[in-house]
Parts: sequence; structure tokens; C-alpha cells
Amino acid sequence: MNKLFVFIFFVCNFVFAQNELTHVVYFETDKFDVPEIEESRLLLFISQLSDINIESISIFGFCDDIGASEYNLILSQERANAIKAIFANNEISESLITNVDGKGEILLKIVNEKDVIKIRGLNRKVEIIVKPKPPQPIIEKEIVQETKKNVPEIIKGKLNIGDKIVFENILFKTGYSTVIPQSKPVLEAIAKSLVERKDIYFTIQGHVCCTQYSRDAVDRKTKKRNLSVARAKYVYDYFVKKGVNPKRMKYMGLRRLFPLGGDPQDDRRVEILITYVKN
Repeated sequence: MNKLFVFIFFVCNFVFAQNELTHVVYFETDKFDVPEIEESRLLLFISQLSDINIESISIFGFCDDIGASEYNLILSQERANAIKAIFANNEISESLITNVDGKGEILLKIVNEKDVIKIRGLNRKVEIIVKPKPPQPIIEKEIVQETKKNVPEIIKGKLNIGDKIVFENILFKTGYSTVIPQSKPVLEAIAKSLVERKDIYFTIQGHVCCTQYSRDAVDRKTKKRNLSVARAKYVYDYFVKKGVNPKRMKYMGLRRLFPLGGDPQDDRRVEILITYVKN
């Protein structure tokens, strides 16, 4: 058994001053549907969370002082739920959302503003609080792990119909069908091995993470709910561009039907399923 010894040193950071991230979404009177401009602002905020190690997300809904208290509690909860759904549809894991609460009405005197109409507009809102995880303490340890074959090596080896190859190092940006820059060289190496291996036919399968009820996620670029398909097609188009015969390939999206159960970023993935091997 080959072993790979990796020594990892974590640099100490005694001062942790990273603040919580906050965002406010505003609503129209008696409405819990998110206005288009507010949804655009929210999606921009969500896109900024891609590189943050999130500990928790809290979502709190509010109403103005018009209407009965019971009605306002229900409406504020519906507003909070609407924001949670947008997070879930954009590949933010529901396990990170620890609070989704409707707080009811905010009294006029709470806001430091004299215009009553403006005050009520500011009170029809949902507040979002994102708490990042603190940095890890100093750890010096030795990790021992088995060396694994990379995808190009697997493609060059013996393959049978039904074999599935996970592109482990091909990672996608949250909510998008394009791979992160670090994944481009890996994808190019895979394409080269597929050009050389002309005897296999395969289906490219795209996946997403964290969506509700195994639905597909929304592609933030096109606004369509077909992100798993878009990821598979992105890889398909890339392979065609690099010289892989399109007659050997198909692509499809599998939504959130097959989560791996680990880090959500690993579910934003593409795999290939071998469908035919020439003798």
C-alpha cells in the first residue's frame, strides 16, 4: 500500500474580528412574494457567501403596524419562509439555516424616522444574519492516506458498462454551471484522456446540492431551474471543444436525487456513466 504523508500547519490567528454578515429584504404591503429588485439584491448577497465558511443563518420576518397582531405574525412568518426558499433554491444547505421566525409587527416608534409611510416601508422586511465559523486553532498533525488514481488514470484503465466515474476535483461555483478556475486544468486533462480513449461511450450526469424536495436548482446566469442539466451540458460542450466525438456522449441532469452525504460542495458535481465499451 502506497502512503502519502502530508504535514499540515495551521497558522495561528489570535484575533478573530470577522463580523456577522447581514442583509435586509423589503416587501410590499400585505405581500410575502419577494419583489424582483429585492430578489436580485438577495441573489447578489448569496453569491458573496460562496467563499465563506458558514456556521449558521438566521432569517427573521417583520411587518408594519397595520393589521391585527395575529395576521401580522402569520404574514411575517410567510415572508421569512419565502426567503428560506430562495436560499434553498440557490444551493445553500438548509442545515445551515437555524432560525426562520416571523416576529410580527414593528411599532412606529422603533424606527428613527419621521415620515410614517417611509417607516412602515422600512418595517415590512426580512432580516438575514449570517454567522461565519471562527478560524481553526493551531493544529500540527500528520495525515496518512492512501494515494488514489486520478480520473484520467481511471479512464485509461479497464472499464465496463455501468461503471461510474466521479469528477472529484471538478468543482462548481454555487448557483452556476461554470467550474471554478482551479478545476480547469483537471477538466482539460480528463478531456485529453477521453479523446485518446475512443472505445467508450458515456453519459455525463450533472448534480446540485441543497435544494428543497430534490428539485433542481436555479441557474443564476439564465434564471432557469435546470442547473444540474446546465452543469452536465457545460462539461459536454467543453469536451466537444477539446475534440471528444459528440456521438460518444450524452448529458443529463439528476437534480438532488443522489447526494453524497458530505460537504455540500461535493454534491455540486459531474460524473460520467459508461454506457458502451467497444470490443
